[in-house]
Amino acid sequence: MKGLVALALVATLAWWEVWFTPDQQGQRLQTRGELQQAASTYRDPMRQGIAWYKAGEFARAEQAFARVANSEGEFNRGNCLVMQGKYEPAVERFDRALKLRPNWEDAQVNRDLAIARAKLVKKEGGEMGDQKLGADEIIFDKKKSEGQETNTESGEELSDASMQALWLRRVQTKPADFLKSKFAYQLTFEDTAEDPQ
Repeated sequence: MKGLVALALVATLAWWEVWFTPDQQGQRLQTRGELQQAASTYRDPMRQGIAWYKAGEFARAEQAFARVANSEGEFNRGNCLVMQGKYEPAVERFDRALKLRPNWEDAQVNRDLAIARAKLVKKEGGEMGDQKLGADEIIFDKKKSEGQETNTESGEELSDASMQALWLRRVQTKPADFLKSKFAYQLTFEDTAEDPQ
């Protein structure tokens, strides 16, 4: 019986590879949430980049988008660079996207956000979000504000890595909205940290 099941499994896998293209296989993997395996399976660099981006692998996503020679490729490269804290190169990518597709509102908004973030980093002396640029020590506020919850439904507290993974899974595919939310959150956190109450 086990031999028959194994033979059926091998036949199914062979059928899968014969009838579905690598991009179709990657889409099925991505739909199941297997983002890294999907990104490795895709042949289309745009799809590959999107899967890497959703998996939080921004450097790999940027490399995939570099193989897309159009405004969307440049735009997505800029978003990946922003997520890595590389604001000046991100502005260059957004400028290139705007040159290829003038008056693109999303590219202009993300360009403006990258410029503002670069100025803030220079003014404050380092990256505030993920502490990649020259931080000596990372200190987290242990106080929880009203409505802030870090527990799962089972009551267990989430680790930082688990919270980041959960957060990345909920990220929508439109990077402009994501960046707006991220920067708004960071500004709110900075404002509340300065508030004496």
